[in-house]
Amino acid sequence: MRQIPVDTSAATVMVAKQPQIKLKDRRTGEVAVDIESGVKLMTVDVMFAANDQVEILSVAVPETGISGDLNMGVPVALTGLVARPWENEFNGQKRHGISFRAVAVTSLAAGGMQAEAA
Repeated sequence: MRQIPVDTSAATVMVAKQPQIKLKDRRTGEVAVDIESGVKLMTVDVMFAANDQVEILSVAVPETGISGDLNMGVPVALTGLVARPWENEFNGQKRHGISFRAVAVTSLAAGGMQAEAA
């Protein structure tokens, strides 16, 4: 599958919604897991501001990659962020979009960084 690396060095990234468990199937409640590691996946909605534009992105990240205080408004670093185009067909209707995945989401708040160092 094609993956496109996303450069976050010139962006401001903040938590828009606290991490939530990512569901593979909403009807059954099946939790999504990373295929390679078997670790549960989480979704973190972030405000991504760059080039005078702001968007809310939902980023999938392994549960083990979440660190620090990730409350709304907290600035974060997205490690290994990639964009993946997707396409599917449901009930005869084609849909497409871009999903985002990161290796880690780390709080940049002073308290979060001190907690990590301890």
